[in-house]
Amino acid sequence: MSRPFIAPMQFDDPLAAYQQVLAIYTANISYLREAMKRFVAGEEVGEHVRACYPFVRVHTDTVARADSTLAFGFVAGPGTYETTLTRPDLFARYYEQQFRLLLKNHGEHHLKLEVGTSSQPIPIHFSFAEHEHIEGSMSAERRLLMRDVFDLPDLAAMDDGIANGTHEPRPGEAQPLSLFTAPRVDYSLLRLRHYTGTSCEHFQKFVLFTNYQFYIDEFVKLGQQMMAQPASEGSDDYIAFVEPGNLVTRRVGQAVQATDALGAAPPRLPQMPGYHLIRADGSGISMVNIGVGPANAKTITDHIAVLRPHAWLMLGHCAGLRNTQELGDYVLAHGYVREDHVLDEDLPLWVPIPPLAEVQVAIEAAVAEVTQLTGHDLKRVMRTGTVASTDNRNWELLPQRTPERRFSQSRAIALDMESATIAANGFRFRVPYGTLLCVSDKPMHGEIKLPGMANQFYRERVDQHLRIGMRALDLLRELGVDKLHSRKLRSFTEVAFQ
Repeated sequence: MSRPFIAPMQFDDPLAAYQQVLAIYTANISYLREAMKRFVAGEEVGEHVRACYPFVRVHTDTVARADSTLAFGFVAGPGTYETTLTRPDLFARYYEQQFRLLLKNHGEHHLKLEVGTSSQPIPIHFSFAEHEHIEGSMSAERRLLMRDVFDLPDLAAMDDGIANGTHEPRPGEAQPLSLFTAPRVDYSLLRLRHYTGTSCEHFQKFVLFTNYQFYIDEFVKLGQQMMAQPASEGSDDYIAFVEPGNLVTRRVGQAVQATDALGAAPPRLPQMPGYHLIRADGSGISMVNIGVGPANAKTITDHIAVLRPHAWLMLGHCAGLRNTQELGDYVLAHGYVREDHVLDEDLPLWVPIPPLAEVQVAIEAAVAEVTQLTGHDLKRVMRTGTVASTDNRNWELLPQRTPERRFSQSRAIALDMESATIAANGFRFRVPYGTLLCVSDKPMHGEIKLPGMANQFYRERVDQHLRIGMRALDLLRELGVDKLHSRKLRSFTEVAFQ
C-alpha cells in the first residue's frame, strides 16, 4: 500500500469541505490500520509507516466581516489560519457548523476553506478502532520494534498553549483556528474512555460533575425510570441511558442499535465513572463522579473540553463557613478562591474567574422551581457568595488557624476541593461553567460529619439537588448556544472555532 495523500483543495460549501476532511481522514486511518494488522502478523511493512491528519486552512486579507451575534465563527484579522482535524465521524455537526460560520461571516469572496493532508503524523495509538486490541498479541520484541516503524504520540504537538494564550507561531507559521490540535483531541478521547469507562461518542453537550456517589446513584435511578416510560409529546426527548462499560439501555419504543451488544458492565468501576442521558442531537446530560480533589477535577475537564460542551456544572457538598448557614442550605458560587494549585501554571492566580450571568440565572431559577420557594424563603436556603477550593482536605488541622483568616478575608461562604478547578478550567477552555453546592457540615462551628448523620443527610438532600442541576441544564439548553458561548470567555485574538 502506498501512503495516501490528497492535495489541498478550496471549497465554498461547508458540507463539501467536511466530506473532503472525512475522505482524507478515512484514507489515512485505513492505511495505518492495515499496516498495523500486517505488522502484528509478522509481515514486513517497510522501514517507516506514516499517515497524516487532514487540515483546514483559511486566508483573508481584510478585517471586514459580517456582523454576528455569536462570539465565535470568525478569525481575528488578516492572515492565514489553520488547524489539524480528527474523528470527522464524531465531530460532523461541529465541523460543519464551524465551516459554515467562517464562510458566512467572511463571505466567499474574501475567504475559501482549503482542505488537504497535513504534515502532522497520526500516532499509531490513535488509529485503533474502539474495540481493537490487536497490539496485545505481540511479543515484547515486536512491540519494541513498533516504535521504529510507526509514529508515536508527540507531546510537543498536543500542549495547551493555544488555550492558555501562550502560543506564539513561528515566523511563516499559520495562526491557530482551534483551541486543540488533532493529536491533542485524540489524546483526550482515549483518556476519557480510560477514566470514565464510556466511549466519547456517548458524551452529551451538557455535563454535571459531582464528588459523591450518592448523586450518581440517584442519576442512575432517574435514568432507568425514564427509559422504562414511553416518550410522550413534549417530553424530555431522552432516547437512551449509558453506563460504564458502554452499557446502553434504550427507551421503551426506541430501536436497539447493533453496537449496543458490544457494551458490558465492567468488573469494577473506573476512576471517574461517567453516565449519559442521550438525546438524538447530542444535547442530553452527561454526569461524572470525579471523586475527591482538584487533581481529578482538572484531569477530567482537560479531556471533556475537547468535545466542546455547551456548559458544565458542579453539584456537590461543601463545608459551610458562616454560622447562619444550616445543613442542607445551597451555595451558588459567584466567585472563587483558588487554593487548589493544580492550574497555577496554566491560568495565573491573578486572572479572575467571573460568574456567568446566563448560568447564574438558570441555576437560581431551577432552585426556585424545584423547591417551590420564592423571595425571602428562597434566599434563606440559598446563599450567593464566594467558594474557596483547597487541595488540603485536612485544612482544619493547620496551626495558627491561617486558613480561617484567609477565608474570612476573602468573604468565602463555603469550602470544597473541586469547584474552583472546574470553573477555572471552564474559563480556560471557553466552556460556560457554574457551581451549586450543598452545605453538609460546618467544621468551624463544631458541626462535623458523622457517618450515620451524613448518610441520612445525603439521602434526604441529593434527589432535590440533582433535579435542580438537571433543570438548570434544561434552561440553558432552551436559552440557546448563541447566548451561552458569550464574549465573556473569549480573548483579544480568539480562535475561530467555538
